[in-house]
Amino acid sequence: MQVLALVLAGGAGNRLEVLTKVRAKPAMPFAGVYRLIDFPLSNCMHAGISDVWIAQQYHPQSLNDHVSNGRPWDLDRTHGGLRLLPPHQGPGDEGGWAQGNADVIYRNRRFISEAAPEVLLVMSADHVYKLDFSKVVTAHLERDVDATMVTTRVPMDHAVRLGMVKTTRNGLIESYDYKPDDPSSDLAATEVFAFSTGPLMSMLQELCKTDNELSDLGDELLPRLVSEGRAAEYRLEGYWRDVGTPVSYHDAHMDLLADDVGLDLDDPAWPIFTLAQQRPPAHIHPEALNLNSLVSPGCAIRGTVEHSVLGPGVTVEKGAVVRDAVVLHDCHIGRDAAVLHAIVDERVEVEMGATVGASEGELALVGKGVRVRNGMDVPAAASVAPDTVI
Repeated sequence: MQVLALVLAGGAGNRLEVLTKVRAKPAMPFAGVYRLIDFPLSNCMHAGISDVWIAQQYHPQSLNDHVSNGRPWDLDRTHGGLRLLPPHQGPGDEGGWAQGNADVIYRNRRFISEAAPEVLLVMSADHVYKLDFSKVVTAHLERDVDATMVTTRVPMDHAVRLGMVKTTRNGLIESYDYKPDDPSSDLAATEVFAFSTGPLMSMLQELCKTDNELSDLGDELLPRLVSEGRAAEYRLEGYWRDVGTPVSYHDAHMDLLADDVGLDLDDPAWPIFTLAQQRPPAHIHPEALNLNSLVSPGCAIRGTVEHSVLGPGVTVEKGAVVRDAVVLHDCHIGRDAAVLHAIVDERVEVEMGATVGASEGELALVGKGVRVRNGMDVPAAASVAPDTVI
């Protein structure tokens, strides 16, 4: 029995606003030293899945630089291993970019057919979770269905951006509602799917002939499988979070600092692997105050860092305050500056006495390479485009 994992990593990630202007969403840093794509790749490694393809489209180079040849996830193999799928157009495909994840699968149908997997494991690359995919595949084969959706409970206010399901007592999915305006269930499909490859490709072919185009799996294919009684669930009971918005991305980082949320990245039984940068240890200077924060290698802290996550190479000067913030790689927070309830992208310069965000109000977002000059103020809810000078 062969399993092929297809990681869908081509979306533009518009909901993350300025943070994905210069990178693919799966290449977004997370927890200081990781990238979002590390989670599905690490889950594949732990599950013993050695054939992993990554479908790319938007800003592919930002992802290529990170995944390289797949070595951190034991995917640098002579046979199988990691394969990158660039944007693809073949005979019979509509022009332009793929219009959704179903379209991505269909455009790569020839490669999938040549690989001939019994099970195609399809997953997004913008969620934070740990899951043994081998158990999903086993459950899928035992149920004799065409699709198995990994599901989890979510807050009702998250349901409007997810596929929501209802299930029967025996685990079949009886309804599927894609991004509902008025959700009637809190059970979400996590965008991890196990498909029987033959029935999947046949149905995509049929849908393409009928509609002349394909978009997302949740638009037509999944509802049809549900209506025909050919879809089941696999319940994920542990931590799972969609980090596709600035608020959810920030919240997931704050979860790292909590004691009882269930997001443990320091688990020797299930480590998350990544392409590690060569950085010196962080230096917390005597005058610094570091309270309940994650500080990555290469950081130099002379000011106050409280309830925040700092990426590699961040400098916080004397008198500066970073609180309730996510600060990405190689930022410099100048003397007496403040970063409060904000997300600050890579290589941002917050100069002396400047302020980003506020303790009260909505998140402030600062794009990559921004310079906030001496004494300037970036207010709460502001969104500053990359490479701007304020």
